[in-house]
Amino acid sequence: MELIRADSRGAFTNDWLDSRHSFSFSDYYDAERMHFSSLRVINEDWVAAKGGFPMHGHRDMEIVTYVMAGALSHKDSLGNGSTIRPGDVQRMSAGRGILHSEFNHSETEAVHLLQIWLLPKFTGIQPGYAQEHFPLEQRRGKLQLLVSADGHDGSLQMNTDANLYASILAAGEQVTYLRPENRAVYVHVARGSLQVNGTALQAGDALQIREETELLFGMADSAEFLVFDLP
Repeated sequence: MELIRADSRGAFTNDWLDSRHSFSFSDYYDAERMHFSSLRVINEDWVAAKGGFPMHGHRDMEIVTYVMAGALSHKDSLGNGSTIRPGDVQRMSAGRGILHSEFNHSETEAVHLLQIWLLPKFTGIQPGYAQEHFPLEQRRGKLQLLVSADGHDGSLQMNTDANLYASILAAGEQVTYLRPENRAVYVHVARGSLQVNGTALQAGDALQIREETELLFGMADSAEFLVFDLP
């Protein structure tokens, strides 16, 4: 297991955005942190009240938005408009090109989210969008599948060979994950703290895993974390 500490991430701050970059992104560049398998971006963003990303474009990328606090408004060139709140997961397939904006309309409350990009299996496809609410109670004490390559078990379908799980563990709870053969696993702690096979992680920390077969998540302190199953 390779441990990536939160304080080693890139950072960007302006008057409405505070962002931490787990992989090379924008002005932050690290040749050793370009991607992990098909996982290309995990940006932890805090969007201030009345702030947001103006309309901008993407292509040939699978983009997953995971909101932990607040409400983020989305609009795109396909005509979609929605608000993403905790428990909601949004998947956007940029395909051959899509424009979108994200804005925090609150007068007082910041939005705390993870913006996740994965490299697509097929390029040049028709852009697509989907959003689903996954009640937080359904991931307490267990791993809940949110997004997958084939949309099984009620997950959102995306154009890449990956599965994304989320879990919330309280003190005394634990959950086990068996790494499929010939697969890689990336663990990102969204908040709180926990141990993975005895390795202690805090919010923003991550693990890159290629060898361990069984992963035991436990010793949690109100931990919320994501698990990526990758080729």
